[in-house]
Amino acid sequence: MTCVNPFRPLLGLVLATLTFVAGAQDGPQPKLQTVELTAGMHVIHTELAVTPAQQQVGMMFRRGMGGNDGMLFVNDDLGVRCFWMHNTLIPLSIAFLAEDGTIVNIADMAPRTDDSHCSAKPVRYALEVPQGWFAKRGLKPGLKLRGGPFSN
Repeated sequence: MTCVNPFRPLLGLVLATLTFVAGAQDGPQPKLQTVELTAGMHVIHTELAVTPAQQQVGMMFRRGMGGNDGMLFVNDDLGVRCFWMHNTLIPLSIAFLAEDGTIVNIADMAPRTDDSHCSAKPVRYALEVPQGWFAKRGLKPGLKLRGGPFSN
């Protein structure tokens, strides 16, 4: 007896659609809405990636980034968040942030790689900045960011 998965044709369609959508993006997305975050005395001019489409593109295809610029990925729910750099041209550091803005963990990410960089625990937020930004300022897990969604 052969068992056929009734969802197999649907899965193929979904994968084909995702491949088409991902392949259709061949340039950076327009600059997103920004907020200022602070890490101690340091200010980060941060774009907000809120929608699934904004988050999917993120920093891909951008050729540069200001020294104090960043992109904050904002999610509605807690989850282990993982990022990769497939079509990202510049090296980045990523901080995974707790609900109150506390840095949970930081990872450096090399451009044009498919290596996965994940949060150490479920989080709602992730902040990408130029690679080494946190290290150059001595900022480590446990530091709390302020501004934007962390104003309370």
